[in-house]
Amino acid sequence: MAVASTPARGMIAVVAGLAVAGFAAAQEYPVKSIRVIAQFAAGSSTDTTARLIAQKMTEDWGQQVIVDNRPGAGGVVGTELAARASADGYTLTMAPSSAFATAPSLYEKPPYDPLRDFEPIANLVSTPQMLVAGLGAEFKTLKEFITAAKAKPGLINYASLGIGSTNHLSMEMFRSAAGIELNHVPFKTSSDMYAQLLGGQVPVMSDALPAVLPQVKAGKLRGLALAALNRSPLLPGLPTIAESGFPGYEAVGWVGIAAPAKTPTALLDKLNAEMVKILSQPDVRERFNTLAFTPIGDTRAQFAAYIKSELAKWSKVVRASGARAE
Repeated sequence: MAVASTPARGMIAVVAGLAVAGFAAAQEYPVKSIRVIAQFAAGSSTDTTARLIAQKMTEDWGQQVIVDNRPGAGGVVGTELAARASADGYTLTMAPSSAFATAPSLYEKPPYDPLRDFEPIANLVSTPQMLVAGLGAEFKTLKEFITAAKAKPGLINYASLGIGSTNHLSMEMFRSAAGIELNHVPFKTSSDMYAQLLGGQVPVMSDALPAVLPQVKAGKLRGLALAALNRSPLLPGLPTIAESGFPGYEAVGWVGIAAPAKTPTALLDKLNAEMVKILSQPDVRERFNTLAFTPIGDTRAQFAAYIKSELAKWSKVVRASGARAE
C-alpha cells in the first residue's frame, strides 16, 4: 500500500481541519444579524419575497434578518454591491431573474458575473408572464393577435417598462417565435403603462401574472395567453402560449437567494436547508399562492444549473432584440 509523503499528509490535515472548522462555524451560525440585499423597492416581488423569508429566518434562528433595499438599474446596483460583500454568510442577496439572467447580457462590460461572483443558495418563487390586451383591441385571442400583426407588420404597439425589462424581452421572444413585427413603446412607470393599456392607446403587453391578474379578473384587461408550460390554477381557462402552437415557450420570472462567492459550503448548505424548510410551511405556501407566486425550494446545484440555462436563453433574446442597458 502506498504511503502519502509528509507534505501530502500535511496538506490533507489542513484540508480536513478547514472542513471541521467550517462545519463548526455552520453549527453556530448565525451569531449576529444577517443582511439580505433586495434589488428592488418595497412592494416589488423581490422585496415581498425577501421580507417573508427574512421574517421566518428571524423566527427560526433568533437573530434579526434585515432586508436592505438597494434599487437601481434593473437590479444591477444592489447585485453589484452584494458581489463585493464579505463571504461570511452575514450578507446575502436576493437573486431575481432580471439581475441574474437578463441584466448581464444588456451590458457590454457587466459589473458582475452571476456564475463567478455568487454562490446560489435556492430558487424561492417563480411567476410567469401573461400576454394581455386592452378591451378595445381588435383581437380577442392569441391567434387573432398574430393574424392582426401579420396583416399590419410593425404597426401594432406593445407596452413595456423600458428596454431590457422582463416584459420587453418576453415580448421580443414571442415576436421572434411568432414571426411578427411589432412596435415597442417603453414607459417609465407601471402606472403610466397600465393607464395607456386600459385607456386603449396601446393595445397589448406582457407582464408578470401577479401584476395583471387583478385587472384580468376584474374584466378590465383580456388575457390572451400565459407564458408558462402549464396552465395556472388561478386562471384555468387561459391557454398557455406553449399549447397554442409554440411548444416549449416559457417566459418566467423568478426570485432566488444567493451569497457572495467563496462563502463556506457548510453555511450554504445550512442556508439551503432553511429555505427548503421555510418554503414547505403551509402558511408560507398559502401566502405565496395568494400573491400568484409558485414556491420552489430546490437544491443549490439545481439552482446553479437553472441560472446557467436562463443566462444562455435570455442572452440570445437580448442579442436578437439589439437591446442595451440605457
